[in-house]
Amino acid sequence: MKRTNFYAQHMAAQAKMVEFAGFEMPIQYPKGIMHEHEVVRTGVGVFDVSHMGEFDVRGTGALAFLQQLTVNDVSKLVPGKAQYSAMCKPDGGIVDDLLVYMMSENHYMMVVNGACEEKDWNWAFENSKNFADCQLTNMSADINLLAVQGPKSLETLQKLTSTNLSEIQYYGFAEGTLAGVDMILSRTGYTGEIGMEIYFRGGEDVAAAIWNAVFAAGEEFGIEPIGLAARDTLRLEKGYCLYGNDIDETTHPLEAGLGWITKLAKGTFNGSDVIAKAKEQGVTRKLVGLVIGVEKFIARHGYDIVHNGTTVGKVTSGNIAPSLNKAIALGYVPTELSAPGSMVEIAARGKTFPAEVVKIPFSA
Repeated sequence: MKRTNFYAQHMAAQAKMVEFAGFEMPIQYPKGIMHEHEVVRTGVGVFDVSHMGEFDVRGTGALAFLQQLTVNDVSKLVPGKAQYSAMCKPDGGIVDDLLVYMMSENHYMMVVNGACEEKDWNWAFENSKNFADCQLTNMSADINLLAVQGPKSLETLQKLTSTNLSEIQYYGFAEGTLAGVDMILSRTGYTGEIGMEIYFRGGEDVAAAIWNAVFAAGEEFGIEPIGLAARDTLRLEKGYCLYGNDIDETTHPLEAGLGWITKLAKGTFNGSDVIAKAKEQGVTRKLVGLVIGVEKFIARHGYDIVHNGTTVGKVTSGNIAPSLNKAIALGYVPTELSAPGSMVEIAARGKTFPAEVVKIPFSA
């Protein structure tokens, strides 16, 4: 397994390490998932997400390439802005969800899920061959990435940089220095809280220096390292999709609730004809939020969703929502059962448990 440049810091913090996306990553720290979740919702927490993939895209053909490759309208970006998007196969199936950053004219950065990095690179590189003057570079091994998230995150990081972080809009970014190191300061995250994701180069020494500086700056706010398990409960409460669970190559953007990033008006792109047809005819299933009627029952990925004794779908993600004190899940159901208030059941262990379809993000 690969290790990020923060491995020594995780070990010093007594992290429980697991294999994730080919890396040895912290799943949780000694105080536990519920505590870590609360730290991010009320103060500031730090996630090592250096397993993510970063691709550099340059050239006069870069925009046309990204327009063909992704579902969102890249032409709407300006330098200093990023957008959430997805890549699809010709049949509309989702290759991955990703972020696209516009660094400058004819220069972009793609940020993809770590578990999909090799697949995504091969797919992007193959597609790039159709465009003149479009150069791709896989920078993933060279980039450190920390997500500093929570209500006190900007206050923490502002101590370390002269860049005015309050001026960076959501899905905006600035190139500056933090704790003396050049980096991208991005107002993005996967928790639903205010926060930054900071991208920078350097080995273990540089990584340790940044880690220590961030933790010293956040000490007054009770800053703590946060593992992947709490990252999952945080994103689930907000209804954010997890690739491999809620979306994959068997799902397309409209049924996954990603119509808002799918810009058919921009022209043709991979899968656009299939997606346009689905929009015209209406999708047959939708990804919905579910609140489970039994308080401590966890509806796990792959559990059957049942209606009137018939299996009608599958749970894609589920857990206890620490901030809401209820059991929640995401799953696909037939469109006619997708309206909030619809009642279904989750089948597990030879029993069924009642569940109500609700709007996402989940609320208390």
